[in-house]
Amino acid sequence: MSVTVIKNARLFDGLAADLRDNAFVVVEGEKIREVGDGDAAVSADRVIDLGGRTLMPGLIDAHVHITATTANIGAIADDPASLTALRAGQIAEDMLLRGFTTVRDAGGADWGLAMAIEEGLIKGPRLFYSGRVLSQTGGHGDARPRVYDWDRCMCCLPSAEFTAIADGVDEVRKAARTELRRGATQIKIMASGGVASPTDPIWNLQYSEEEIAAAVWEATSWRTYVMAHAYTPEAISRCVKLGVRSIEHGNLIDEAAARLMAEKGAWLVPTLVTYDSLHRYGAEYGLPPVSVAKVDDVRLKGLESLEIAKKAGVQMAFGTDLLGGMHKDQSGEFSIRAEVFSPLEVLRCATSDTARLLNREGELGVVAPDAYADLIAVDGNPLDDLTVLEGQGQHIPMVVKGGEIFKLTI
Repeated sequence: MSVTVIKNARLFDGLAADLRDNAFVVVEGEKIREVGDGDAAVSADRVIDLGGRTLMPGLIDAHVHITATTANIGAIADDPASLTALRAGQIAEDMLLRGFTTVRDAGGADWGLAMAIEEGLIKGPRLFYSGRVLSQTGGHGDARPRVYDWDRCMCCLPSAEFTAIADGVDEVRKAARTELRRGATQIKIMASGGVASPTDPIWNLQYSEEEIAAAVWEATSWRTYVMAHAYTPEAISRCVKLGVRSIEHGNLIDEAAARLMAEKGAWLVPTLVTYDSLHRYGAEYGLPPVSVAKVDDVRLKGLESLEIAKKAGVQMAFGTDLLGGMHKDQSGEFSIRAEVFSPLEVLRCATSDTARLLNREGELGVVAPDAYADLIAVDGNPLDDLTVLEGQGQHIPMVVKGGEIFKLTI
């Protein structure tokens, strides 16, 4: 295996509160072999001198939609699957070049896309994918217009690529088992109304307790978990009580629901940048008018939800949830979170904390021996100024994933 030494770095290891000066990292194959100070006493195939730049773990985004090539999710299946896959490949590569070396796809990506990245057919982050989202009829994942109906198999529905419409315990069980058979690393369900769907109000509760419990049981049987789209306190609390591990968005959370999440050890994945982007130019990128009208229902409560969750001690991960042309705003989540959290808290959230949500503690999100060599170099100190992580990677001259260099402009 080839050995690369990265030296003369100011190291943020994903955990420590301060940078470590004049550090080096030895990469052997896809893993980190050694982390130290000064010069590495090893024979290396390649030496990269960072010149005092910050070295840190690759960023992790726990809520993306790589195949969401338009803000109108229901229209995605109108395009050939081959075209969607090629567009998704470009979205994935752009994420990697922004410094995101791992992402959790919250609906749409599948085994084929994950294998294409793993085999190097396309460039992209490590992909933890949910497969198709589970939604009830008329739920947040049901993108059919009101006049559209279908009483036969669901395989020909316009929303079929993104969603598996499943009603009743038996259908939910089968849908969850199907996605797990297809390699899903977790199951995603829709547990409340949403912005991007045409027929359901935000406050709408979705799936019965029995249906949610069935999805949780199936995921648990595969030693994984359920993530749930949920906005309101009631939707959040129902899910957490039934064993859902990861609550997505949670903009309307209250103190009682936050305390319950903390008590049960559930995770919250806020995605505030998507509402900012949808508010500014959602219509321009294809969001239907009925959805544009719902954006402010959740956008205006975003920062308050962070404050409530932080006060209660809820575990939080980093997520963005952007669609279509808005993917370019992915790194804008850093500045939004900085209004409530310190830069250190935000950086941990986007590295070591989110790795714990993915059940990859010690493997991802840290710069440490035996961790995967997922590394980025940054011009400047993100502990002082998070904006160096924003934009399209202009201040990130090096991106390494699994020991492979995908960007190096030093």
